[in-house]
Amino acid sequence: MIDTKLTTVLSVAETLNITQSAKELSLTQPAVSQHIKSIEQTLGVKLFLRTNKGLKITPQGEIVINYAKKMKGLYGVLLQELKDEQRSVRHLTVGVTPTAESNIISQVLALYSAQNPSIRITIISDTINNLYAKLKEYEIDFAIIEGAISDPSYASILLDTDYLVMAASNDNPISRYPLVSLDRLKKERLILRLPNSGTRTLFETALLSKGETIDAFNIILELDNLNTIKDLVQDGFGVTIISKSACIEDVRKNKYRTVPIENLSMVREINIVYAKDFAHTELLNDIMKIYHAKAGHPEEAGTF
Repeated sequence: MIDTKLTTVLSVAETLNITQSAKELSLTQPAVSQHIKSIEQTLGVKLFLRTNKGLKITPQGEIVINYAKKMKGLYGVLLQELKDEQRSVRHLTVGVTPTAESNIISQVLALYSAQNPSIRITIISDTINNLYAKLKEYEIDFAIIEGAISDPSYASILLDTDYLVMAASNDNPISRYPLVSLDRLKKERLILRLPNSGTRTLFETALLSKGETIDAFNIILELDNLNTIKDLVQDGFGVTIISKSACIEDVRKNKYRTVPIENLSMVREINIVYAKDFAHTELLNDIMKIYHAKAGHPEEAGTF
């Protein structure tokens, strides 16, 4: 049902090269050019401009491409729902940030799937910005992210509140402190998420509110994989700043310990974010109930 000409436009928008798109689509170059020309004539706009550096997308082209992505995403949802209807199965694609993935979210979704055998769940881990893009293009049904919602065009439900703590190996004396001061933390070897991550941004923002900067700390490693960071901390290579909720199971298993940081407020929300036309909000309520029971505060497992 999706017009092949739209598929061609999306390919050229990605490659910015007609020859490459023609090869990927198994079309001739004239056919690719004709598809673009046909869309341009139908809409009365110019999609691409030829420059010395190759093709460039016009402002009108950006609009057309964004809607073409949405149409492709919706078509994928349509095909999936038709397949699910035939098999009496509902398929959900859930986007989570790396920190949320290390939270109890995966266990909660697994429990929900176990309680609802007719539902199959796919979990996609990505950055917050990329998850918003996937929501906009209907590639995911909803997302579970940390932080306040930055786009008012989406609906959201507050799933939980979380805060950052220091995590240290059981053998590190600092792990037995009731609180750790910033001055004491400066003496530790820090293993942190990358600068653009939500956890790192929240930590740096909190430091600035106290007149401190990240440069005053002994950062020995920066990496993106949260599980690797936790393994390094457990093995005693350093300490890290991490979401409390991402450590619940590890701390219960005595893999390492967490300590609050004195006089540093690093609280953030965990939200379920979804398109306003999402038709199955009842299942979000069921997921919330499981989450709160698993997190140990069943009194919050009401309906919304």
